[in-house]
Amino acid sequence: MQPMAERTIIKPVDYETPEHHPAFEEYSETIFELKEDGLPVIQARIAERLEVSRPAVSEMIKRMEAEGLIKIDTKSHIALTKSGLRLATAIVRRHRLAERFLTDVLRLSWAEAHHEAGKWEHVISPTVETALIALLENPETCPHGNPIPGSAYQAPKGNQTLADTPVGSSFKVSRIPEELEFEPGQLEFLEEFGLMPGRIGRVETVSPDGTLTLTVNGKIFGLSAFAANRILATPEALTSSL
Repeated sequence: MQPMAERTIIKPVDYETPEHHPAFEEYSETIFELKEDGLPVIQARIAERLEVSRPAVSEMIKRMEAEGLIKIDTKSHIALTKSGLRLATAIVRRHRLAERFLTDVLRLSWAEAHHEAGKWEHVISPTVETALIALLENPETCPHGNPIPGSAYQAPKGNQTLADTPVGSSFKVSRIPEELEFEPGQLEFLEEFGLMPGRIGRVETVSPDGTLTLTVNGKIFGLSAFAANRILATPEALTSSL
């Protein structure tokens, strides 16, 4: 970790928002993450991500619009207002700080940390957030490489999907998008085979259906086209044996 003096620290007070029901926080966070992953922010996507019914989403969207947290365009695309973005940013930040604490300090698995952070994000106070920032030395990303809002994060140069990495080339994993965190068993799989931010690997083969065969930490395994088209990595010259 870099010394704290070399980083710009954004204080939690910048992210304080009026108190909202956890459901508003959950929906605002989901809208933020869908947009972050480049996915269309529509009711069907929200229902899919949160595993709730379309009628339930429709009702909540109406309430959020009335609260001034979102706006809807003529094509039914949903966007956060300034107030909604402020709320979402606070929740996403606390979620990712919690994940970092749960994995780095408490040594929970990726999947366990993601699940627990979903509870912590609603109860972390500005005081606790400040303590987490100090303890973790102002981290820039969550354990999966997703940026913590307000940090000094800058995307690595040359970022591309694993699907775009040529066969025979090496790579360094930089980011596992939120979309994959919600795929059943995906976090456990990636952690088991070491496909994690900072790890170096090589693309061995690609199948007609887009499945990649990878080598990471001496393990050879297959990665689905779905995941390969979403995980980000940078080109890397190998300095040691895989």
